[in-house]
Amino acid sequence: MAMTGPTPCSSMSNHTKERVTMTKVTLENFYSNLIAQHEEREMRQKKLEQMMEEEGLKDEEKRIRRSAHAQKETEFLRLKRTRLGLEDFESLKVIGRGAFGEVRLVQKKDTGHVYAMKILRKADMLEKEQVGHIRAERDILVEADSLWVVKMFYSFQDKLNLYLIMEFLPGGDMMTLLMKKDTLTEEETQFYIAETVLAIDSIHQLGFIHRDIKPDNLLLDSKGHVKLSDFGLCTGLKKAHRTEFYRNLNHSLPSDFTFQNMNSKRKAETWKRNRRQLAFSTVGTPDYIAPEVFMQTGYNKLCDWWSLGVIMYEMLIGYPPFCSETPQETYKKVMNWKETLTFPPEVPISDKAKDLILRFCCEWEHRIGASGVEEIKSNLFFEGVDWEHIRERPAAISIEIKSIDDTSNFDEFPESDILKPTGKCFGSACKPSFFPVE
Repeated sequence: MAMTGPTPCSSMSNHTKERVTMTKVTLENFYSNLIAQHEEREMRQKKLEQMMEEEGLKDEEKRIRRSAHAQKETEFLRLKRTRLGLEDFESLKVIGRGAFGEVRLVQKKDTGHVYAMKILRKADMLEKEQVGHIRAERDILVEADSLWVVKMFYSFQDKLNLYLIMEFLPGGDMMTLLMKKDTLTEEETQFYIAETVLAIDSIHQLGFIHRDIKPDNLLLDSKGHVKLSDFGLCTGLKKAHRTEFYRNLNHSLPSDFTFQNMNSKRKAETWKRNRRQLAFSTVGTPDYIAPEVFMQTGYNKLCDWWSLGVIMYEMLIGYPPFCSETPQETYKKVMNWKETLTFPPEVPISDKAKDLILRFCCEWEHRIGASGVEEIKSNLFFEGVDWEHIRERPAAISIEIKSIDDTSNFDEFPESDILKPTGKCFGSACKPSFFPVE
């Protein structure tokens, strides 16, 4: 007997139709992402093989590198497949704090693995530009499958905060190391600057400009080797990069006459006393920023080499060349660098070191690195550096690590309420979602 009445399809409610459409879109996205992930994984494998061929590695070295790569891929996939939320991690300690949030050492409850969790308050990051910076950091951390860049495994958000789950580097950062020591030797400086040259070049090859190279963003792994972090996510948002911040200043600000008349030892002491506060402030410091970044005419990747020159000066002299009592005075000195970039006679450094600093800190058209990274590598200051194997050799200053969650190379930070009931989601609000954030 023939059936009469409406077909099953026409009797569907609007709600059901919406659910069907949503399911279809979800499935399409799922398989599309699966294919993209597979392609990305294959591309990373090809890139690794190509890199090892270029480096001329022996079979045993290749095997070790492949094994480390496979482990990293497995960890990345494991975290990506799991719908993680705050409840999956136990917070162990605050290891960093900035204007927009903090970094905590956390332990994944089921595996016991430790990570650095970067927590960023959404309320402090409302500008569109800031969302762009979040995307920029996420993109580079995912794309830069490199030994020179801090690895990001996962990202999620709740109503109040954004979270990045990143590898934990127990060596601390270069800022903390420099604050512990008066100055570094030329041999130590050569090592850290050489590794940072390779790190910066690795992101330039991907088409990124860091724009915020400074000691805070040079992290040290368990063996004391350098990795780059903070690709504009927090610090890039600070007023330190904005020319108008300095142009709109009240010019009756006190000058740093007293500071200028201090000897090098006093300058270094004053700098170190104020340094941590500058790292926390929303203003930041323009000490490491190239003059062309402040100009309306634009800049290119060479701005990162200027910053490296400033860091090199600080390593050898004990404070950066343009440091002053106020960020405004520092800005003026950076813009007037031809007169203000001087070397104190009471802190002797070699001519080779001085020459390289002046090749980094000059007009961008004449800056070393303009014709490529080989120009930097062949500079006399780097004589004797084994560029091919520097990361496999012992670091200039060895790091002592007692356990997987050793935080002895980090400063002490008081606990905060960022994850307390007012700052932690409950119930369905805890459901994580992936970046990018719209």
